[in-house]
Amino acid sequence: MKQRVLFSAPKLWPPVRCLQGRLCCNSSSSVVSAREKRLVSDHFKTLISSGPTFHDFIQGLTANKTCTPDIQVEDKHDCFSTDLEMGNFRKVYFETYGCQMNVRDTDIAWSVLQRSGYQRTTHLREADVVLLVTCSIREKAEQKIWNRLRQLTAMKNKRLKNRTPMKIGILGCMAERLKTELLEREKLVDVLAGPDAYRDLPRLLTVAEGGQQASNVLLSLEETYADIMPVHHSSQGHSAFVSIMRGCDNMCSYCIVPFTRGRERSRPASSILEEVRILSDQGVKEVTLLGQNVNSYRDTSEEQFCGAVPTKLSRGFKTVYRPKLGGLRFSDLLDRVSQVDPDMRIRFTSPHPKDFPDEVLHLIAERENICKQIHLPAQSGSSQVLKAMRRGYTRETYLELVQNIRNIIQEVSLSSDFISGFCGETEEDHQQTLSLIREVGYNIGFLFAYSMRKKTPAFHNLKDDVPVDVKQRRLEECITVFRQEAARVNAALIDSTQLVLVEGESKRSAEELCGRTDGNMRVIFPKEDVAVHSAESNTAVINTGDYVLVKILSASSQSLRGQALCHRRPMMQSALLPSN
Repeated sequence: MKQRVLFSAPKLWPPVRCLQGRLCCNSSSSVVSAREKRLVSDHFKTLISSGPTFHDFIQGLTANKTCTPDIQVEDKHDCFSTDLEMGNFRKVYFETYGCQMNVRDTDIAWSVLQRSGYQRTTHLREADVVLLVTCSIREKAEQKIWNRLRQLTAMKNKRLKNRTPMKIGILGCMAERLKTELLEREKLVDVLAGPDAYRDLPRLLTVAEGGQQASNVLLSLEETYADIMPVHHSSQGHSAFVSIMRGCDNMCSYCIVPFTRGRERSRPASSILEEVRILSDQGVKEVTLLGQNVNSYRDTSEEQFCGAVPTKLSRGFKTVYRPKLGGLRFSDLLDRVSQVDPDMRIRFTSPHPKDFPDEVLHLIAERENICKQIHLPAQSGSSQVLKAMRRGYTRETYLELVQNIRNIIQEVSLSSDFISGFCGETEEDHQQTLSLIREVGYNIGFLFAYSMRKKTPAFHNLKDDVPVDVKQRRLEECITVFRQEAARVNAALIDSTQLVLVEGESKRSAEELCGRTDGNMRVIFPKEDVAVHSAESNTAVINTGDYVLVKILSASSQSLRGQALCHRRPMMQSALLPSN
């Protein structure tokens, strides 16, 4: 397995011995000749010159690297043979918490373990290894993991002694953030692996099998898992996540991601395109490109991508870092991905508002299979709060971007994130957030009360001075206004015809199907055979993964209801049936 490492000793060097002349009590031999001293000195210098140099310990690292092809350095663990690191058909059970990136990381971790001879089980009681892929973005998310760990530990202790001892592992952001508490204070886990250490899982589990706790939470400047094709393990086989970059350089004052996921690094475009082609061949109908700051993608893996052209930002937006030069940009990658399969829908998340130059917006507008839905995290409607958050824009700048998006992409759907009760937020700031929600009109939102995280700039520089009850009240008010506006936005879709990718049966009724529109809205409609094409009388059953045209009959703040009309390919979306 190839892996980039920061420090490596490429081979075992012979020990350097310092040879000294022995001084005896015999006076006749108590003086070492100058020639003997010189011989000893020369021998020592020879040994030193044949040993490792400083460069042997920093292979793969280049100072102020801007556009240099990646260098792969082999990292072997000499303490274990390959046989000892094999899973020997032990069964591993995954539980995934948090964002879509954690779903993707689960696929990567499983791919690594599958190669080492592990089997996967969906039944907890069968598991020899239980791995929780965790999130640290908020305190509530972490508390959920703590509670689950105590449940698993109780289960582990009750397991029959004649069975293989169950091992418990924590993967992802929480492993990096709370290593000491997890390993030493609570002693609830056997294995810890940070987001950049999944390649090391077979070795870590081997150590744990020997009765020791094992951890690797080191962050990497280069790890993208580009050479690992993940095993996609989803009940919805028609859709898949594809990671294109990892980490974040934005350093928003409230956010723990740069400290748990590390600096930004982008996966080579060639690797991404290969995975998308494989997914297309497997019949996947929708791919979501993933990254902590997905639209800041910048591939510098090939010399042809190098140059001195600075990164383009949305008009009026700023960054806390100096402009980055060269590289294959997000618009270039999105263009190439969309051409792999015209019948495959392309989405991306999670973007930052600063990285939407016009060329990205025009590409979304022009390309049929790139969904006309943009996630545009605002976080607050107050310029004062946005400044404290270090977001790099004002309320006015954000609204100008919204207008520019709507001018370029017709009928675009917008979603957003908001934080209630950030440090120093006043009642006036809160009212400005409510007014922004009303003014923009989102159809999907993710709203949370502020939860201070250690290591963040806010933890070091700001005071968490908004009372918990005030945070909760403001959050509830934001949710109420958000739902009102979403209901209004969705009501405008009544009597329209939407192209829907079918996800399966509705959770509430086996007689209904559920799918999503191009704008990522959930649509529920009766399960019944429909015409193969709009002009044909022949009908066919609707299956999961099919595209169908659905006429929208009613709407709420969270979903749409309609009637399926006919099957339809996504490239025919521009020829939607007219409304009655």
